[in-house]
Amino acid sequence: MSRTAQALLCDEERRFALAPVELPDPGDHQILVRTLVSGVSIGTEFALLRGDLDWGPFPLCTGYQAVGEVAEVGAAVRGYAVGDCVYFRDNKVIARPDGAPVSAVSGTHCSLAVIDPATTHGLAHLPAGCDLEAAALFVMPAVGLTGVDLAGPRLGESVVVQGAGLIGLGVIAACVLRGCRVLAIDPAPECRALAAALGARVTVDPAAEDVGAAVEAFAPGGARTVFEATGRPALLDAAVALAQPEGTLVLQGNYGAAPLPFAFLPAHGRRLTWRFPCDDGG
Repeated sequence: MSRTAQALLCDEERRFALAPVELPDPGDHQILVRTLVSGVSIGTEFALLRGDLDWGPFPLCTGYQAVGEVAEVGAAVRGYAVGDCVYFRDNKVIARPDGAPVSAVSGTHCSLAVIDPATTHGLAHLPAGCDLEAAALFVMPAVGLTGVDLAGPRLGESVVVQGAGLIGLGVIAACVLRGCRVLAIDPAPECRALAAALGARVTVDPAAEDVGAAVEAFAPGGARTVFEATGRPALLDAAVALAQPEGTLVLQGNYGAAPLPFAFLPAHGRRLTWRFPCDDGG
């Protein structure tokens, strides 16, 4: 047996449309969730459209983060009940009505989801009072938090965050909570304003200011930890230049499947530690 749902699918021409799909009935260890809001990642999902990432043949269901309401609970599942509000990032088994597969890593742009709560990227209860639209974007700030956990910046240390989108804002919030001094770089005034509201002491517009001079004034000799959160390979060298010798560079974005070009000698000369935490920590 199967369930009919509606999914937002992308075809070979990169056109999106709602289309009927079929999902398997949930098993004893699974949960059926009715999607309320699915979040869009303009980094990863747009990279799929550009061909920088490959999640399989078209049609694609590109989403990987959503919130919803539990509709059915398998007999062996504990801790969840019908009506619970959850956030999730798993819904891999989707097919067209004729049985043709739909490529999906998580498949959350779909009106229904069949989820095993025991998997690493399953689901969890949504805290009471959360705004559903904000909660549906939970993965990106969580990626930032994971990067901060891996890098381990300490109380009083100077940190630079290159890119104040959702991942970068997650980094900023986590670093401020650790007692770090944060400088945020972003060309968008609304992103710089959010960075300041979250506690960044200095914000820099790279289109109008000398970033190197601003960082030198903020952290003479470079920052102990630099978080590159734009996902743009062309900005890797700029991030390297902002780190102090024997500092840490954290690549927070998803830079695609192609090899990353960067100047070896500056990073080599600084003896940098590189971290690659592009995940939400499961």
